[in-house]
Amino acid sequence: MGITYEDFLDQQYEPLDSDLVCEFAIEPAPDMDWGAAASRVASESSNGTWAELQVEGSITDLSATACAIDEDAGVVTVAYPEELFEAGSMPQILSCIAGNIMGMKAVSRIRLLDCEWPESVVSEFPGPQYGSSVRTELLDAADRPVLATVPKPKVGLSTDQHAEVGYEAWLGGVDLLKDDENLTDQSFNPFEDRLTESLARRDQAEEETGERKSYLLNVTAPGTEMLERVDLAAEHGCEFVMVDIITTGWAALQQVRKRCDRHGIAIHAHRAMHAAFDRVPNHGVSMRVIAQLARLCGVDHIHTGTADLGKLENEDTVGINEWLASDLAGLNDVLPVASGGLHPGLVPELLDRLGTNIAVQAGGGIHGHPDGTRAGARALRQAVEGTIAGHSLGGICADSPELATAIEKWGTGTPR
Repeated sequence: MGITYEDFLDQQYEPLDSDLVCEFAIEPAPDMDWGAAASRVASESSNGTWAELQVEGSITDLSATACAIDEDAGVVTVAYPEELFEAGSMPQILSCIAGNIMGMKAVSRIRLLDCEWPESVVSEFPGPQYGSSVRTELLDAADRPVLATVPKPKVGLSTDQHAEVGYEAWLGGVDLLKDDENLTDQSFNPFEDRLTESLARRDQAEEETGERKSYLLNVTAPGTEMLERVDLAAEHGCEFVMVDIITTGWAALQQVRKRCDRHGIAIHAHRAMHAAFDRVPNHGVSMRVIAQLARLCGVDHIHTGTADLGKLENEDTVGINEWLASDLAGLNDVLPVASGGLHPGLVPELLDRLGTNIAVQAGGGIHGHPDGTRAGARALRQAVEGTIAGHSLGGICADSPELATAIEKWGTGTPR
């Protein structure tokens, strides 16, 4: 039996319900037509190679099929049989659908745009423990966005300073204190000291406010050290951990998800390094797909952007958020996190674009308030609650001096 590139192209093929169907934006190499390029994508990402193969006897048919080509849109669709994939292994799946094909000479550019996940593949993954239900199961944010903050500067504060900033923010009305992506276990703010002191201040804030508060503790670390940090967080009564999911990798995230299940801990996913894959619009892996992978692996929150209101470049935040809330073979949803350059003056437009089933995280937009962190947190909470109640910013400011000061300082425009 011979296997050639032509065997991987069939535009009459109708994907099976059990196929993993992927859309790729491609730019064929100058010496390639669309059919030749599409067949090579399907071949290299499944069971083909550059030379015609001569195989004796029968083998399991694991060939992907390039089943649609839209030259005007620059998109090809490839269907993969479920048997190609190891059950529940995200690294193995990605080695197929986003592996060698990213470096093929047959395409000048290639970008994994979207995936349709069959139930048979989805059922091998745990999905989130809580998803958006963290609003009521772990926090007191039933009818409003969860509010979070990162102490600024994000590295350099001592443990005492970090915990004090968290305490002030909690008293001002935020629900969650969050480590940033590059704060783990450095000498100026050691991991275990930060955990115990921050939670002690959290307990004080809960007693004073009567609201449940928590801490997004960055457990990112090599190998088993990360799992040990999850155990330590549970031992001290922390309801959340944070993982830099791109830099740690999908296998590590899957390990953390298993460990968090043991403790009933929710996972906050930071997407640091995502732009290395998704910022170039015609190559790499889209943020939409990254969010899909994260949901399957079991994160409860993930940063998805600010719908172009913040300081960072974003893809289709609205569309990604809708996918995270969609029905997916019984998996829980994921709570999207809007972050990066937000301040109270952006809240009405943010909620208009994204709705209220989100988390809103502000760093400088809280701690840069002229009257300090507590006032900045109050301003954010006032803007959110007033907007949900149907009031304009001007109307809210009349009874909210902290918000009035924030608007005077930052206005309602996007920072750069």
